[in-house]
Amino acid sequence: MRLLKVATCNLNQWAMDFDCNLKHIKESIAEAKAAGAKIRLGPELEITGYGCEDHFLELDTVAHAWDCLKELLLGDWTDGILCSFGMPVIKDSERYNCQVLCLNRKIIMIRPKMWLANDGNYRELRWFTAWKQKEHLEDFHLPSEISDALSQTTVPFGYGYVQFLDTAVAAEVCEELFTPLPPHAELALNGVEVFMNASGSHHQLRKLDLRLRAFISATHTRGGVYMYSNHQGCDGGRLYYDGCSCVVVNGDMVAQGSQFSPKDVEMVFAQIDLDAVASLRSSVSSFQEQASCKAKVSKVFVPYKLCQSFNLQMSLSSPLKIKYHSPEEEIALGPACWLWDYLRRSGASGFLLPLSGGADSSSVAAIVGSMCQLVVKEIANGDEQVKADAIRIGHYTDGQFPTDSKEFAKRIFYTVFMGSENSSEATTTRAKVLADEIGSWHLNVSIDGVVSSLISLFQTLTGKRPRYKVDGGSNIENLGLQNIQARVRMVLAFMLASLLPWVHNKPGFYLVLGSSNVDEGLRGYLTKYDCSSADINPIGSISKMDLRTFLKWAAIHLGYSSLAEIEAAPPTAELEPIRSNYSQLDEVDMGMTYDELSVYGRLRKIFRCGPVSMFKNLCYKWGTKLTPAEVADKVKYFFKYYSINRHKMTVMTPSYHAESYSPEDNRFDLRQFLYNVRWPCQFRKIDELVNELDGDRVAITKSTDGEKVNVTADGGMGVVAAGSGDPRAGF
Repeated sequence: MRLLKVATCNLNQWAMDFDCNLKHIKESIAEAKAAGAKIRLGPELEITGYGCEDHFLELDTVAHAWDCLKELLLGDWTDGILCSFGMPVIKDSERYNCQVLCLNRKIIMIRPKMWLANDGNYRELRWFTAWKQKEHLEDFHLPSEISDALSQTTVPFGYGYVQFLDTAVAAEVCEELFTPLPPHAELALNGVEVFMNASGSHHQLRKLDLRLRAFISATHTRGGVYMYSNHQGCDGGRLYYDGCSCVVVNGDMVAQGSQFSPKDVEMVFAQIDLDAVASLRSSVSSFQEQASCKAKVSKVFVPYKLCQSFNLQMSLSSPLKIKYHSPEEEIALGPACWLWDYLRRSGASGFLLPLSGGADSSSVAAIVGSMCQLVVKEIANGDEQVKADAIRIGHYTDGQFPTDSKEFAKRIFYTVFMGSENSSEATTTRAKVLADEIGSWHLNVSIDGVVSSLISLFQTLTGKRPRYKVDGGSNIENLGLQNIQARVRMVLAFMLASLLPWVHNKPGFYLVLGSSNVDEGLRGYLTKYDCSSADINPIGSISKMDLRTFLKWAAIHLGYSSLAEIEAAPPTAELEPIRSNYSQLDEVDMGMTYDELSVYGRLRKIFRCGPVSMFKNLCYKWGTKLTPAEVADKVKYFFKYYSINRHKMTVMTPSYHAESYSPEDNRFDLRQFLYNVRWPCQFRKIDELVNELDGDRVAITKSTDGEKVNVTADGGMGVVAAGSGDPRAGF
């Protein structure tokens, strides 16, 4: 038997904080060595942090990374353990995303990434060059300060693997696993038994299974040990890296780390018999045949043994049942961990949330409550770093620390209901009850006086006083009056966030939390610079439908029972007066349901549909309910308001990324914000298709019973006339 103990890890790195990152790396190595591991794998670009973005273009960033690596190599950190470190490296004026393999205070190989992630949230080709020279390894001349310190001048650089006396090990970096021809396929045929995948993979709802299936597939038929390491946490941007570092052997998961955790360092260990890999490969005839005529891959020979022989004191890792979180749990945990990292690293003393008593702001409040519960739980489990951060943020003294989530929430979470004459008693009560359940410090404020003063000022300036539509006013007046309320709330929220800590003799400031969801962003159903304008938004890329299922789940599992009533209430902005014959409802104002919005969003972004392609797809999807003309009206209506309101995305609050059809403009969904909202060419093509389809329907009907049958919709929502009923459209 060849027994090998390996260690991989989740690290909560912080982009450009080299001291923080180096501290976590050292802690992970110390734990790996203490456990007897012979290989330690860390995440992609762990020394700098993955999210440095254009800082990667600065020579300083690369120089600081070399300084950190030098410190690791001059100490005893790599003695007796193979370590893979992620960092940028410049070779011949080209910048590469590299894994640096080190052992016994020497660099034994530098492996540049060959296939870069360059879609969705990723822009690696902006900062790095893909390594294309697969034929051979090249000599890389180390920077002089490194070579002098290590007494090592050159190191092999390129695509290849490391051949030890008892096994072969190779790196496969993040995106390379997901390519059509992944390197591990060729490397396995060359005898590589251990694959190390350093990754920077972000959380997205329902995404984990895709990742884990790729690890399992990589070794199921080829055999091998697949090690995976990932970042975990918010390293300074919109993404939350969701950890789940793991080890897979011959298609079986044998070790799995957490997906969501406030820990800075989490280790995952596995004890493996490499003879099991050799046995599987030798039993597969097709593997043997392909290996006999393989293309040779370059290797670096290291005369060192990683394995131990048969030893009864070492128990082997057994296959595990893979742990998956439900989407509701993902919403409760992912944004909560992201908020915690943002809070503890921003210098803020807590959060302030405008709590309306509706589904969206209540979801945000529940996520903050979940964060408080996670912090208290992790402190109870003995995490000293979480404890130290909580003591500092909560301003505990005399050896006190959080032991109750509601008490902790009272210290770091303000909620404020900013009601008006248009607010109902139901939402006022719901907000107060939820605040009490979570433990936040709650205020109930009326904004009528400020709104009235602004309207009076407008009347003084113009001689006219606007009225709501229900009182005989025009759409322009109605929209203006609603936007005044929304923007007053934004100003009040930021004022309270900056001054309430002072009122309560607390240092610092509070971060204002936003609460607009991904569907409202897609449709533009929000006022520019209203309460959607905040410091950060944990639900900005989560759909309304997912939030509603989360509320029902959280009412039970987080212990906030009032969320069930909030979820059951019809969504409303409460910006217009309530009358006996009129009550403002979001879906009526929008002219589309949240279900429909989710369909539009997925077709637009995930399936890359323009107006015409979307029309064709929806004719199939909704053809039993709607005529082609009705589908056309819906598609045109969506694209009209999407393009009218696209400009709002340029000022949207930085939002936690969770949904693959997010319209977020700053990183994920890069499109113009000034459109011809009539879409003349596209809509004309849709009209031509409608005429053709109507003719086909008439021909089909006449051929069956000789007369035309009127086909009516039995479930689609009617289209609201352009310009009417949308309280938060336009500017």
